[in-house]
Order: sequence, then structure tokens, then C-alpha cells
Amino acid sequence: VQLQASGGGLVQARGSLRLSCAASGRTFRNYKMGWFRQAPGKEREFVAGISWSGGSTYYADSVKGRFTISGDVAKNTVYLQMNSLKPEDTAVYYCAAGSGRYDFWGQGTLVTVSS
Repeated sequence: VQLQASGGGLVQARGSLRLSCAASGRTFRNYKMGWFRQAPGKEREFVAGISWSGGSTYYADSVKGRFTISGDVAKNTVYLQMNSLKPEDTAVYYCAAGSGRYDFWGQGTLVTVSS
């Protein structure tokens, strides 16, 4: 099982980025997928999640109204649209998948938001 995250980069505050996470090796239709992030010197934290089966989405309070998670089942790909970015959103973003816990993790993509 592989999760390949992409789309990170450098953006100015109030800008936007879209992250992608392509999954391969199995079908994730019955799984949940999510995005986490880890800023320098901080613990990894949950950002957003989506359940393939019901389409439910979940967000950390810090990103509600600014970030949107979505997925393409046919492509086994999940996206994270990030708008109104803030310097405090700077982190390495990881995608993850699992049926209960998040058991599978991607390599991370760096998002840097300049003020």
C-alpha cells in the first residue's frame, strides 16, 4: 500500500494550495482518509478526514471554513483544498488511510506560508 502526497510549496498568506494524495495497492472504498500536519517543534495534528462510504467529512477547528477535503473514488485520490492560508498553517502535511485507525501513511509534503 502506498500513499503519495503532492502539491505542497511556498505561498503567501491569504493564498491557496491544493494537496493531492494518490493511493495505490488496494481499494480504499471502505476506508477513511485524512490529512495531518506537523509543524516544526510541534506534535502531529489532525487536519481533515473523509469517509469514502458515507462521504462524511471532518475538520479541525483551526481549518474549518478555510480547508476542504474531497475525494475521487475512481482515482483513489483525496484532495485538500486550502484557502486563506496563514503562516501558522506552515507544516509538513501527511495523508493517511485506514479502516479504524489510520494505518497507512504517505511521505509528507511541505507547505510554507509566508507573511
